[in-house]
Amino acid sequence: MKNVIFATALVCASSVSAFAQTAPAANSNGDTPAVATPDTKNPTAPVEGANSFTEAQAKDRIEKAGYTDVKDLKKDDKGIWNAAGMKDGKAVSIALDYQGNVVAK
Repeated sequence: MKNVIFATALVCASSVSAFAQTAPAANSNGDTPAVATPDTKNPTAPVEGANSFTEAQAKDRIEKAGYTDVKDLKKDDKGIWNAAGMKDGKAVSIALDYQGNVVAK
């Protein structure tokens, strides 16, 4: 009887570990890039998420997107870097998300 219980426990334990190794389903939406490039931008930007850009990197990326006089750069609780700046001679509010999307608000 002890052998039957042991064998049953062994089978259950091995099936649980098989379930634990199953990879999560991938996002099938290929229209949403993981990282924006200078030639692409997520149309739903800015996207909330954990932002790993440092303040210096955020300012550099915003300036490379054509904004000047970038100031008041602060990251909000949603992971979006917000700043004030100039573009084409006009004052604008700027946002940079974790994907690297730079948008004027």
